[in-house]
Amino acid sequence: MGFPDTRLRRLRKNDTIRNMLADPMPGPEKFVWPVFVVEGRGIKQAIESMPGQFRYSIDTLLEAVGEVMAMGIKSLMIFGVVSAEQKSKSGEYAWKQDGLVQQAICELKKIYPDLLIFTDVCVCEYTSHGHCGILDDKGCLVNDPSLELLQKMAVSHAQAGADGVAPSAMLDGQIQAIRSSLDSAGQENTILMSYSTKFASSMYGPFREAADSAPSCGDRKSYQADYRNERAAIRESIEDESEGADILMVKPSLLYLDLIKQIRQESMLPLAAYNVSGEYSMLIATADKGWGDLKSMVRESIFSLSRAGSDIIISYWANQYDKLLKD
Repeated sequence: MGFPDTRLRRLRKNDTIRNMLADPMPGPEKFVWPVFVVEGRGIKQAIESMPGQFRYSIDTLLEAVGEVMAMGIKSLMIFGVVSAEQKSKSGEYAWKQDGLVQQAICELKKIYPDLLIFTDVCVCEYTSHGHCGILDDKGCLVNDPSLELLQKMAVSHAQAGADGVAPSAMLDGQIQAIRSSLDSAGQENTILMSYSTKFASSMYGPFREAADSAPSCGDRKSYQADYRNERAAIRESIEDESEGADILMVKPSLLYLDLIKQIRQESMLPLAAYNVSGEYSMLIATADKGWGDLKSMVRESIFSLSRAGSDIIISYWANQYDKLLKD
């Protein structure tokens, strides 16, 4: 049976029937808000390339989190942004017991014990060269010795009270190494959210400004996934599942909906989509030019992540949930 007997527009003729048949927009419980923490007090510094996002000192972050939790957003991903004086070749500041992220975790948990805190585990923000591990004499990242840095960092975050750690360096064996270290340190209940398929993407520019984490030489293409190699990208996530990841992730998200869909079909693990800085700023710039309505674009883009199979959405839109995403 086809047209004229079949008329699909019947089921789109008004808001009531459209809403009845539609899937729901992801609720606030699905979101993780990425935040940038800096040294000092009383700081709430606007990030020029990411309107609506800020670098916070711990005291101002506490205030911002209260506002976001009132919207129903109850999870954060913390990134530390430290001064050049704190950086070194091996990034040892990353696992200091009284480091910036460690302090932020402790203070947040005192006030918001039910807040679910994830932390980014990568030393690129703490190394003087901006790469995600130890470099050899030729400037190439050395995989196996670099795992120890990630292990120390993950354990320090867990001991500070993080509910989950999220390794983003894309080093071979990092999930297995970190899981082993967490368990040995008595942190077997710490969630391991892997940046399991993280691409060497052109969409990270605003983030690198916000986190001051751009590499001073070369790039990260030797360890982040190549967007031209679909099978290898899927294999990265499947390998991390076998190493003990609790949650998988695809980053970026909007340009990789096909990979989210395929990984969802390959794995029963929860799957996160990181709606990255470039994707965020791109929509704002489009709206600023008058080429689209921001709220409509945000809602459509976020819904696409859910439709593709994402269980968790890591997004800078989270702190604007009531304004842009609440029905």
